[in-house]
Amino acid sequence: MAAERGARRLLSTPSFWLYCLLLLGRRAPGAAAARSGSAPQSPGASIRTFTPFYFLVEPVDTLSVRGSSVILNCSAYSEPSPKIEWKKDGTFLNLVSDDRRQLLPDGSLFISNVVHSKHNKPDEGYYQCVATVESLGTIISRTAKLIVAGLPRFTSQPEPSSVYAGNNAILNCEVNADLVPFVRWEQNRQPLLLDDRVIKLPSGMLVISNATEGDGGLYRCVVESGGPPKYSDEVELKVLPDPEVISDLVFLKQPSPLVRVIGQDVVLPCVASGLPTPTIKWMKNEEALDTESSERLVLLAGGSLEISDVTEDDAGTYFCIADNGNETIEAQAELTVQAQPEFLKQPTNIYAHESMDIVFECEVTGKPTPTVKWVKNGDMVIPSDYFKIVKEHNLQVLGLVKSDEGFYQCIAENDVGNAQAGAQLIILEHDVAIPTLPPTSLTSATTDHLAPATTGPLPSAPRDVVASLVSTRFIKLTWRTPASDPHGDNLTYSVFYTKEGIARERVENTSHPGEMQVTIQNLMPATVYIFRVMAQNKHGSGESSAPLRVETQPEVQLPGPAPNLRAYAASPTSITVTWETPVSGNGEIQNYKLYYMEKGTDKEQDVDVSSHSYTINGLKKYTEYSFRVVAYNKHGPGVSTPDVAVRTLSDVPSAAPQNLSLEVRNSKSIMIHWQPPAPATQNGQITGYKIRYRKASRKSDVTETLVSGTQLSQLIEGLDRGTEYNFRVAALTINGTGPATDWLSAETFESDLDETRVPEVPSSLHVRPLVTSIVVSWTPPENQNIVVRGYAIGYGIGSPHAQTIKVDYKQRYYTIENLDPSSHYVITLKAFNNVGEGIPLYESAVTRPHTVPDPTPMMPPVGVQASILSHDTIRITWADNSLPKHQKITDSRYYTVRWKTNIPANTKYKNANATTLSYLVTGLKPNTLYEFSVMVTKGRRSSTWSMTAHGTTFELVPTSPPKDVTVVSKEGKPKTIIVNWQPPSEANGKITGYIIYYSTDVNAEIHDWVIEPVVGNRLTHQIQELTLDTPYYFKIQARNSKGMGPMSEAVQFRTPKGSNSPHGSPTSPLDSNMLLVIIVSVGVITIVVVVIIAVFCTRRTTSHQKKKRAACKSVNGSHKYKGNSKDVKPPDLWIHHERLELKPIDKSPDPNPIMTDTPIPRNSQDITPVDNSMDSNIHQRRNSYRGHESEDSMSTLAGRRGMRPKMMMPFDSQPPQPVISAHPIHSLDNPHHHFHSSSLASPARSHLYHPGSPWPIGTSMSLSDRANSTESVRNTPSTDTMPASSSQTCCTDHQDPEGATSSSYLASSQEEDSGQSLPTAHVRPSHPLKSFAVPAIPPPGPPTYDPALPSTPLLSQQALNHHIHSVKTASIGTLGRSRPPMPVVVPSAPEVQETTRMLEDSESSYEPDELTKEMAHLEGLMKDLNAITTA
Repeated sequence: MAAERGARRLLSTPSFWLYCLLLLGRRAPGAAAARSGSAPQSPGASIRTFTPFYFLVEPVDTLSVRGSSVILNCSAYSEPSPKIEWKKDGTFLNLVSDDRRQLLPDGSLFISNVVHSKHNKPDEGYYQCVATVESLGTIISRTAKLIVAGLPRFTSQPEPSSVYAGNNAILNCEVNADLVPFVRWEQNRQPLLLDDRVIKLPSGMLVISNATEGDGGLYRCVVESGGPPKYSDEVELKVLPDPEVISDLVFLKQPSPLVRVIGQDVVLPCVASGLPTPTIKWMKNEEALDTESSERLVLLAGGSLEISDVTEDDAGTYFCIADNGNETIEAQAELTVQAQPEFLKQPTNIYAHESMDIVFECEVTGKPTPTVKWVKNGDMVIPSDYFKIVKEHNLQVLGLVKSDEGFYQCIAENDVGNAQAGAQLIILEHDVAIPTLPPTSLTSATTDHLAPATTGPLPSAPRDVVASLVSTRFIKLTWRTPASDPHGDNLTYSVFYTKEGIARERVENTSHPGEMQVTIQNLMPATVYIFRVMAQNKHGSGESSAPLRVETQPEVQLPGPAPNLRAYAASPTSITVTWETPVSGNGEIQNYKLYYMEKGTDKEQDVDVSSHSYTINGLKKYTEYSFRVVAYNKHGPGVSTPDVAVRTLSDVPSAAPQNLSLEVRNSKSIMIHWQPPAPATQNGQITGYKIRYRKASRKSDVTETLVSGTQLSQLIEGLDRGTEYNFRVAALTINGTGPATDWLSAETFESDLDETRVPEVPSSLHVRPLVTSIVVSWTPPENQNIVVRGYAIGYGIGSPHAQTIKVDYKQRYYTIENLDPSSHYVITLKAFNNVGEGIPLYESAVTRPHTVPDPTPMMPPVGVQASILSHDTIRITWADNSLPKHQKITDSRYYTVRWKTNIPANTKYKNANATTLSYLVTGLKPNTLYEFSVMVTKGRRSSTWSMTAHGTTFELVPTSPPKDVTVVSKEGKPKTIIVNWQPPSEANGKITGYIIYYSTDVNAEIHDWVIEPVVGNRLTHQIQELTLDTPYYFKIQARNSKGMGPMSEAVQFRTPKGSNSPHGSPTSPLDSNMLLVIIVSVGVITIVVVVIIAVFCTRRTTSHQKKKRAACKSVNGSHKYKGNSKDVKPPDLWIHHERLELKPIDKSPDPNPIMTDTPIPRNSQDITPVDNSMDSNIHQRRNSYRGHESEDSMSTLAGRRGMRPKMMMPFDSQPPQPVISAHPIHSLDNPHHHFHSSSLASPARSHLYHPGSPWPIGTSMSLSDRANSTESVRNTPSTDTMPASSSQTCCTDHQDPEGATSSSYLASSQEEDSGQSLPTAHVRPSHPLKSFAVPAIPPPGPPTYDPALPSTPLLSQQALNHHIHSVKTASIGTLGRSRPPMPVVVPSAPEVQETTRMLEDSESSYEPDELTKEMAHLEGLMKDLNAITTA
């Protein structure tokens, strides 16, 4: 029989038929070559054939007992017959001198008298049969395991128990697993006969079902394993009579997880006890198992389930459900089915030449997944540079040598078993062509290019072989054609290469004829290789080129990928990942980085690991993750491993099913509907749902029902009429039951609905026609007591009987599809039940016509422009190319304008429609960039949006005050405070400056507050020389190019306590009364002198002076610059001294004036009379500050209270500290200082007058003092270009003898920013009587100044208009701060000619009516003076 099987297998192998083909080829070489595709051989050449060599029988796993005999079968086929040897645990057995083990003639191994003890187990182990044929090779069989049953040991013994008659009982007897087949039971010392009612489970447990009196007695289990039997404890089982009372339902034995191999039998134990006696049902994955009709499923005694001939489909979760009518309990267990390795693709025999690369293919399956190893001639193949495992299981051999011939076997192994399959490799001579074999056995690099050989010249060696490109892992070779064939179009080339010092050579062939370059891949860095090239023509291979030695480039020694990366779920929330050290570590591995990522996301996380395994916790349940590992050495990260995916274990659901609802069907049934738990809370595959329900009156009587995992509804029948029931549903996975829903109640009907007659007509029917469909909706009949099983919808063109559709009774609408457009349909609706159809309800409808959309799209508007009109308005204009040339709209089209601020984060548009080609967009924000686009709509067609246009609205005065105003004292300087703030939230433009107001009285009028201007957009400012221990109140207003914003709320701050420094305080020996008399006297004298001069000048008006003024106007170009002649010198010395101390602002070449430094007057003699002209809008702004009180009506009493008209103060000046307070005193003096009223673009020029006579030595100011007390002089461009003759005639300027000093201050003032306008500002109030103070005589010596005290520019004030002139006397206003004394400088008397000219100008400026008004003010001043002196 063995020979017959061998012959039959020989006939079925491809090698046999190939051998026959070769024999035929010897008879007809040409025909054989044509059929096989191989070259005819030379007379001396022959092809060796593959030799059939395989196992007929292989050993299998065997269980034996001590002292018995065992045969391990093995038989191999070959010609000649093979030599058979045996290995045990990988070592050859010496059977010659072994008395107990001998080799049988067929190759089987016979072991007699098996030896086995606790410390000596020579026969137990793994056996392997080895077959060898000399000069051919060796093959090895699969591995067989011999197990010798050990000495009997009871892990659990039977215990005494009792059972009620008719119930179930179990008796334990657990021994070591290899002795289970040798267990039997005895009752009353007699062997127990097993039947359908009394069975022994595979574990050895005895199960007695439906116990009777005869089952009572003494029981013991016996183990007979070849030696003397071993008995367990003997226990008594008592059978009790049925008590006829209910007892709890419990499991005596629950199923446990089992693992079985395909083809084995399995028993899932399940035994329950209780009264009434329970019945057992089984379910698999929530599907009920039919044990009655199935041949493979058997329900054993007590309820255990037996499955014979297990298949892979039997794997799953099994539920044992015990029910005795009063109670239901369940238990579950997982059955895992494994499979031995099987070959899907076995290795095939291969012919090859030396230096070629080959691949043995091997594809296996099994469960668990098998591991594969390769054996050559019985020896393990160790992976190396030339033997590699590719594509998981295939063996690749690179650069074949003659010694690689032999038999190669693929051995697959898993936990269940192992299997082997082999193939032969024959290496032919180079002059022998490879026969045609399946192409999968050769790699693309080794395709044979040998053509049928003919006689003729062979090519010479290729010339000039060079390495044109050398890298770390590849080398590119190029060469020239051989000298024997200069063209070389039909030549192919083979490149042979090997590592230096290695005999194994590899080959790489060119891809097509004529190609003279090859790139050799997969080389090792910093390694020397030897290359040679051979050319082939149709006659064969030619000469080889001289060897070429090339060394690859070195590379950074980074680690390779970590091998054997595996991941397995350790729990529902953790996964353990393991790996091994990289083969090419390139140095010491410092650590590993483990990357992992949840499937479906792109966020990869990583963790540093120092070992070869790591457990990641805190993962999501039943979620798939991918893992990869990167090894690190001192050079950095290496090559990453491929990703490995694994899913965390499942768990019970963490949430209840959703949307539980109840539907009462009739008086005895209720339909339950629900939805699965949220996917994130299912924690596994939902295998079923558990429904529990009970009567609302009986809380403990609960009924359970199990349904499958795909079922989302269940009809509960057999309920009582008119009874309220509670229901809840819980989801199940293989791990158990999740939380249940809340109880939901419903009440069955008292009586069922009437179905003895047809339903009534539906209460309403509505239709809504579309183009090819009609939507039908309805309401049920009004009489709800008649059963409605459904509705019948009939429809057709002109008749409702063409088509009929029936829908469920719960449905309330339906869409009739596939109708014709513009057709009249008649529709009928009828309710029906089992009796028949009710009365129909009719309706008709006409489907809509089919409209073809206009294929031409609308063109978007073009030329969109944005014209800025104001701070909140922009006009948008555009053109429409789809309109005629005259752009006249004659159809119903309209345009949609959309706009938004040009901020990337802002994507919200506003829209408006227009019927013209423009639109006025209002309500915009000031100083904001907007983008606009337009689209046109005509009927149902719309264009795309046009290209965008942009526009920025104009600025507007700030509409909100500065924010977050804070005041803090400066450390180390108690008199200095620092004010901080934030810009206003609604600046409405670029902030050009701020004004800080502060006062000690929060209720004072705003013009009585001291001001501090701040340049530009600074957000902090210092104020010095404040009074200690004094509360101050601060307000801030912001300004942009459009004006001033609102003031902030007042912020209070009290300066720190301390002693006022006497430094700088004017010392006077006079008491307060004497000081008051002096102030009043000086004031009266000043007023009298001014009045006399005014009267005198008024009467001197002549026509000659008028002509002179007219000439001056013509020279200056405009009346706005009237009075630009040299400054008029007043005749009074005291007034003249003031003019020397306070110089007016001259015209700046810049559009806006720049502040310059001004000396701070120390006493009343320092006061300078100033007069400014103001136009109407400045007048209005001034009145708004003054409460509409005119300057002419201001009383001297108001001046004593510290009230002053406001001053014009540029923001781009240096930060001022002390400020001059001005009080109006009417005078006849008219210096004619004019300002442009609105933009201040042309401030009037004024010139500082210096008398021609030298200063007295004892009273004049030093040059440095003059420098500190002088404003820089600036001339307008028009003045600079004025003709000399005209200047000399009417507008002669007196040059400043201290021009160097003025020039220096001009330079310093030009450094400040001059881009801002001049705001109106108030100045600080001074002491109420300080305006009339008599200056004290300064002590001898030079004047002293506080070098740390900054100076404040004095700003000229504006009068009401060009025709009303007033002189304002300035006094110190520093809110109590002390000042150093100022030396009094008394100038010499003016020249007569200059005085006359000044008086003439004054006379020409004042009219009698104005003089009357001045006198009236003088009278009021005198009255106030009298009141003060009286007091």
